[in-house]
Amino acid sequence: MTARVEVYGIRHHGPGSARAVRAALAEFKPDAVLIEGPPEADGLVELAADPGMVPPVALLAYTPGESGKEDGRKAAFWPFAEFSPEWQAIRHALDTGAEVRFCDLPAAHQFADAGEEEPEGEEDVTEDLRLDPLGTLAEAAGYDDAERWWDDVVEHRDGGPAPFPAIAEAMAELRERLPLDALPAAYRLREERREAYMRRTLRRALRDGFERIAVVCGAWHVPAVRAAAPGAPGARVPAAQDDKTLRGLPKAKVAATWVPWTHGRLAGRSGYGAGVRSPGWYHHLFTAPDRPVERWLTEAARVLRGDDLHVSSAHVIEAVRLAEALAVLRGRPLAGLDEVTEATRAVLCEGADLPVRMIEERMVVGERLGEVPAATPMVPLQRDVQAEQRRLRLKPAALGKEIELDLRKATDLDRSRLLHRLRLLGVPWGVPAGEGRSKGTFKETWTLMWRPELDVELIEAGAWGTTVRAAATARAAALAAGATALPELTALAERCLLADLGDALPAVMRALADRAAVDADAAHLMAALPALVRALRYGDVRGTATGPLREVVDGLAVRVCVGLPTAVTGLDDDAARALLERVDDVHGALSLLGDEAHLERWRATLAALIDRPDLHGLLDGRLTRLLLDAGRLPDVADRMARAVSVGAAPSRAAAWVEGFLSGGGLLLIHDEALLRLVDAWIAGLPPDSFTDVLPLLRRTFGAYGSAERRTIGERARHLGAASPAAPGGDGDDDIDPGRAAPAAATALRILGWEVPA
Repeated sequence: MTARVEVYGIRHHGPGSARAVRAALAEFKPDAVLIEGPPEADGLVELAADPGMVPPVALLAYTPGESGKEDGRKAAFWPFAEFSPEWQAIRHALDTGAEVRFCDLPAAHQFADAGEEEPEGEEDVTEDLRLDPLGTLAEAAGYDDAERWWDDVVEHRDGGPAPFPAIAEAMAELRERLPLDALPAAYRLREERREAYMRRTLRRALRDGFERIAVVCGAWHVPAVRAAAPGAPGARVPAAQDDKTLRGLPKAKVAATWVPWTHGRLAGRSGYGAGVRSPGWYHHLFTAPDRPVERWLTEAARVLRGDDLHVSSAHVIEAVRLAEALAVLRGRPLAGLDEVTEATRAVLCEGADLPVRMIEERMVVGERLGEVPAATPMVPLQRDVQAEQRRLRLKPAALGKEIELDLRKATDLDRSRLLHRLRLLGVPWGVPAGEGRSKGTFKETWTLMWRPELDVELIEAGAWGTTVRAAATARAAALAAGATALPELTALAERCLLADLGDALPAVMRALADRAAVDADAAHLMAALPALVRALRYGDVRGTATGPLREVVDGLAVRVCVGLPTAVTGLDDDAARALLERVDDVHGALSLLGDEAHLERWRATLAALIDRPDLHGLLDGRLTRLLLDAGRLPDVADRMARAVSVGAAPSRAAAWVEGFLSGGGLLLIHDEALLRLVDAWIAGLPPDSFTDVLPLLRRTFGAYGSAERRTIGERARHLGAASPAAPGGDGDDDIDPGRAAPAAATALRILGWEVPA
């Protein structure tokens, strides 16, 4: 008896194709099904029948890396949604007991031959060709949109004759007519190898005695695959020719597994070559073939109501009528996505675009995250992460979710440590809000979003250890050994404390101490200090030991004070501005540390600098302000008068004022003498000088809040009055010092200043 072979050409993701494949397989009753995909996954295909396998999912093939090495690894995905024809073919075969095999060129060959480019997985050949076979067919049918034509003739079909004979005939004609010889030779060779392997897999199935073989592959490959089928029309390709094409191919070591996928990654806008425009819409068409337009618009109304937008049942009825009328006018068999979107905009959203964009994000793409069963092969690190997710009740989700953690609670503290450890491993499942700001509270806010690529990153991170803690510890030690800059090491030490990696901290601290001992650059030392102070000051918030940090902090603080006088010499504007940021950071860090000896040494260093004639005006003004705030400069009005005097260059005076006033305008609001000095200096500037310094002044005052700017303007307007009114007051300047003293003392203690005896 001669075996029968049927080749079904499909688009990789489409509800009409999926239904048509399922119906054709039910009619053909194959005993073997060959599917375009990596043969390395043949042993994994039975997992598709597990109840825990919920699409969208993807086959992942990757090259296992060596421990501690991250370069040279490759990975590729073969995604499947519920509306993917390949997925329906897999499920039909498993349900009926048919053999399932993947027939594409093995990933082992694709990876070894990929060079510097990432393999494309099962990307449709027509995407790579940059030709448009579907566009050619659509144009012949009178359509100007290939996507719309394919939807009308295939994806929106429900019932009727199978489209596969017509698809095979059309693709055979296109392969004859399209200018394929113009393609790069390397690309043509790759496609020849893929199709040769598909034919080889088909011949092997025939030799194994299967009598009814179904092949499900991209429509473009149908004529090439049929060339190995007995009794198929057209010229046959001999096995010897395919063997020659495949002989001697390089091969890489490859492992494969299933991973969760998302609808967003099925969308063409994600960069996925075989992606579709609207995976959420396709999922809806496949799962709701009965009255899909009515169901879609009803769900859209529910989404809008969830955001407190008024949408009534009458709106839905009118939207359905409009969508169907548009489909009739355009000659479409069913209202498509364009029609329902226009109806949604015109009726449900009353012409507004913002609610339409919300519908597109939540429904048209429909961010959905699949699941894989527990029996799926995983590296130990993946299993440990899943166990931690279950223990801490942190379920992965494709949509961004914000959570707030209270570090005084054991579960929230463990959640924080897990997220920080994963970030250290290069697996950014969570992103902390206000990253880089002070960690001095018991609260942390994170945004969690799981992406399919994180599974690959977990597999790569598995080279560092079998558990999250062990892997993060090893990774931190390796980063410490390879760090070349002092700020890198201080930031790493802070990350180790946040992640509670006590075993890694000694190695990090040794590297930090060694680097700090030989680094004479004051700017580097100043950049390194704040992160260590934060870690030292707030270690007890997280219950983390910080003893090893204190010695390093003490040494850095002393060396910063010693090196700063040299660092401020001979600076241009850009260098002065950069150093100003470092000075502010160190000042804030030492104030946070609360060590009076370090603060006194720091203030003495600043006081010695402000009398230097070579000090840049920006730094001179800022250091003056810091010392004034600390109560160390009673003659600040005289200093400002000298800085903005007629003899001072306007550019230096402007820089001094910018440095002095940076950080807030309250000083000008409450000190009339300083406001008068600034006002008189600005009023006395020659026209040319005023034009030169105006950008600096705009930058300074533009940083203030609108209320501060408004109040400063009001006080400046009344500078000529004999008794200017206090902001928000009635002009009465009588103050009772006795009544004010307790409040003033409390405010000084809060600010960390000395309270006068």
